[in-house]
This record gives sequence, structure tokens and C-alpha cells, in this order.
Amino acid sequence: MTQDDSLEKRRALYGMLAVIFTNLAIAGVAIFGVWRLGGDTAVIVGVLTSAFTAVSGVTTAYLGIKAVSNTARAMSIQQTSQQESQQTSQQASAAPAQEQAGSEPAKTPAPRTP
Repeated sequence: MTQDDSLEKRRALYGMLAVIFTNLAIAGVAIFGVWRLGGDTAVIVGVLTSAFTAVSGVTTAYLGIKAVSNTARAMSIQQTSQQESQQTSQQASAAPAQEQAGSEPAKTPAPRTP
């Protein structure tokens, strides 16, 4: 496991914990608000609707950002590996050409004169 993988796992863990705690806080405030309203159904529906909207908005935003981040990371890794393979193939094809260019030409014996 590389350091990048460890960092990515920590980011995912802390991001998910932030979403969970935020959703729990929203739910707690909604429950407290419904409890303190004392039965006014119109206001209770409004509070619960707002709480549901906030929870779904926070969760959707996190999941959307995480999905885009994972996609960008995967594309970056793929592009890097393609560049490395191209460089390796270019170096491999250039090595025989350098050996041929750097070697001395074959010496032919001088013609003998009688």
C-alpha cells in the first residue's frame, strides 16, 4: 500500500464520518423541533421536509464529490501508466539504434598490392 492509498482511505473515512455526524445533527435538531412544536402538523411537516432535504443534499454532495474525485484519480493513474509504458517502449526501441550508431564500422582489410 502506498502513501497515496493510505491518504485516500483517510480522506474517505473522515469525509464519511463528517456526513454521518452532520446527518445525525440535522436529525437531532428536527426531532427536537418536532417535540417542542407540540402537535402543529403544518409546521412539523415543514420541519421534517427541510430536515430530509438537508440530509439528502449533504449526502448527495459528498457522494457526487467522491465519485468525481475517484474518477479523476483513476484517469490520472491510467494516464501516468500509459506515459510510462510509452517511455519504456521508446527507450527500448532507441537502445538498439544507439548501439548501432555508436559502434565503429567494420574494418575491411586493405587491398594488397603485388
